[in-house]
Amino acid sequence: MEKSSAARLLTSVDSLFTTQKERDVAKQPRVQEIPIDQIDDFPNHPFKVRMDENMEQTAESVKQYGVLVPAIVRPKEDGRYEMVSGHRRKVACSLIAKQSMPCIIRDLTNEEATIIMVDSNLQREQILPSEKAFAYKMKLEAMHRKVGRPNQGNSVPVGQNLGKTAREELASNSPDSNTQIQRFIRLTALIPEILDLVDNSALKEKDKLQVALRPAVELSYLTEQEQHDLYETMTTEDCTPSHVQAMKMRKFSEEGRLNMDVIFSIMQEEKPNQKEQFKIPRERISKYFAPGTPAQKIEDTIINDS
Repeated sequence: MEKSSAARLLTSVDSLFTTQKERDVAKQPRVQEIPIDQIDDFPNHPFKVRMDENMEQTAESVKQYGVLVPAIVRPKEDGRYEMVSGHRRKVACSLIAKQSMPCIIRDLTNEEATIIMVDSNLQREQILPSEKAFAYKMKLEAMHRKVGRPNQGNSVPVGQNLGKTAREELASNSPDSNTQIQRFIRLTALIPEILDLVDNSALKEKDKLQVALRPAVELSYLTEQEQHDLYETMTTEDCTPSHVQAMKMRKFSEEGRLNMDVIFSIMQEEKPNQKEQFKIPRERISKYFAPGTPAQKIEDTIINDS
């Protein structure tokens, strides 16, 4: 007997012994206490669980009051469960040796699970650029598959060929604008070492190199080898490129002329914020010039007469 015929037979037999109401109830999301060792993490989960002060506070809260908001999981074919929303709560339970946690069990498609996972985590107060980058990319790909418009291999090329409607829908339900979302998605093309430096710009940890978002977007267009060469230069020289320098590197890369020597030469250029500035209070020099004299003319007069 073919599988499809067997499935139809089982369905028809089941309908003989259960009412429609009972079958509908069985499909409804339900809350159940599940052992945490039976819950697997979401595949390629983009949000990091950091052992910081916030995690300590979450663990202490779970210890005192329990898990107030149930996690969302979906059943797996092997009888285990897959976490959709609640990774931090699961880790908090592990830290205090809590063996199980309340979970809402939902039958979800891969696309539905991805969208829920991203949306539930985007509400957190602090989200790293790398987390947003992969989260937005995963959600956008899921949205494309869900509406039946997949690209090759059911994936969306980074920053390219993204359906306008999907992008706008994503932005309308996200804390970032359409343009900002595309910038974040570009970050997924960075090598991990440089992406960590972008995260450092958000964490603002002292004595660590940091790369801002806008320069990072430009650097994402460099080849993998060029990015490795740049990272080596940054760590050796203990500096990072400005937006202008990053744009220049991208231009050289597109022309096929970017190498270690060019990278080093660009990084040696003086940045605007590195130029020493000397300021004189306006009230001290205004008496030497007619009222309404433009600042640029005052500056030129002082320089030319010196």
